[in-house]
Amino acid sequence: MTTDYDLLIVGSGLFGAVFAHEATKIGKRCLVIDKRSHRGGNVYCEKIEDITIHKYGAHIFHTNDKFIWDYVNQFTTFNHYINSPVTLAKGRLYNLPFNMNTFYQLWGAITPEEARAKINVQIDRFGVANPANLEEQALSMVGKDIYETLIKEYTEKQWGRKATELPPFIIKRLPIRYTFDNNYFNDTYQGIPVGGYNKIIDGLLEGTEIRLNTDFFDDRSYFESLAETIVFTGKIDEYFDYQFGELEYRSLRFENEIINSSNFQGNAVVNYNDATVPFTRIIEHKHFEFGKQPQTVITKEYPESWSSKKEAFYPVNDKKNQAIYKQYCLMAKDSKVIFGGRLAEYKYYDMHQIIASAIRKFKTEYCETK
Repeated sequence: MTTDYDLLIVGSGLFGAVFAHEATKIGKRCLVIDKRSHRGGNVYCEKIEDITIHKYGAHIFHTNDKFIWDYVNQFTTFNHYINSPVTLAKGRLYNLPFNMNTFYQLWGAITPEEARAKINVQIDRFGVANPANLEEQALSMVGKDIYETLIKEYTEKQWGRKATELPPFIIKRLPIRYTFDNNYFNDTYQGIPVGGYNKIIDGLLEGTEIRLNTDFFDDRSYFESLAETIVFTGKIDEYFDYQFGELEYRSLRFENEIINSSNFQGNAVVNYNDATVPFTRIIEHKHFEFGKQPQTVITKEYPESWSSKKEAFYPVNDKKNQAIYKQYCLMAKDSKVIFGGRLAEYKYYDMHQIIASAIRKFKTEYCETK
């Protein structure tokens, strides 16, 4: 059958853009479609008051993989930004991730031995051998003081569920250090692309045909007829017509505000831990690029329940949803479609992981079959 393109790529986020780039390099004809009005998915940036705004929340690039670091640096220059967020809890500011600065702020602990002893006493008292939920996991990792002051309310606000109803693995990502080190990511390479992520997306998609404001499901049979191979980065349950039910997500709402001040909060990211505050954090975007503009722009991030009319941000990876996802995975294996990215794989990905996954799947699921 003669087709117009070798590949139809549904979604212009990092996975789709990387896949298109690799395919274009070897002479494949690609069409990328996206239902949004812009390319780049959640890493898309826009300008407000000459400040680069991360439209869908803070995106800090970090990796230990030199190949991935060199891969993104071919399209733009990265600055030396280091992510060092703080959190406001019970009227006091604490450093993140949990480190000696945090332990001093909590207890006045000066040495690692003091902090470790304090935490171990609380773990012995409140921890459990086999944590069954997030609360038990946290108590078993850091004890009661850190959990109740800096984890419980923020997490329940973020996920819209009690900590006792959340799986334990969610909290295992949280770094704990017995050094005075506020660098959130313990990776060799870290920074923000100067001018935002659009330069990377534009570089990846150079030479590729792109159609925006184009929903695959508005005319599915037409789009399926266009190419020999489909790369799908949308929701996997939607692709299979929700045959086993809908997968659940958490959504986010962003509120931007222009502030007539050169510096609103003194840091790019400040978390708001307490349940009485409806948003989870405020992002002051100019600090990502050490901006000197006379005004500043902040974004408040509100976690929300998800519906089909809202953006799906965080997969709810509990047992029920994982059981549903596994059924879709079986269908995907029997399909000729290549599924990739956060929504298609129902998995939280950092940016470097998405890029690595796209390159790997291009080589193993596309090139090796051709």
